[in-house]
Amino acid sequence: MAKKYGLLIDYTWCTGCHSCEMACKVEHGWQAGEANGIQLFEDGPRLMPDGKYEYNYLPVMTSLCDLCADRTAMGKLPTCVHHCQSACMKYGTVDELAEKAKEMPRTWIYVPEQ
Repeated sequence: MAKKYGLLIDYTWCTGCHSCEMACKVEHGWQAGEANGIQLFEDGPRLMPDGKYEYNYLPVMTSLCDLCADRTAMGKLPTCVHHCQSACMKYGTVDELAEKAKEMPRTWIYVPEQ
């Protein structure tokens, strides 16, 4: 059975820079206002019970994300991972990513439909 690949997103460190969105648009030749393979959402700010504010940036892959199949076939990282300024995105096999996620409480793994 072929290994499944995906992305691990550690949104603890996402700064909301939108580099992933821009890199995806450029890689696939999509124009402003067109669909994209990744969308950055903002969550918050909200006042927490301890008096601190919580504000999260959440990169979410859309159904257009193919993990940059052309790039990864050449041994390169998906463009969103390559251009992530905070290095909060990792690419690898689902098994590898699941192991890394055990130590990272604010993560999620994206695996495209095959």
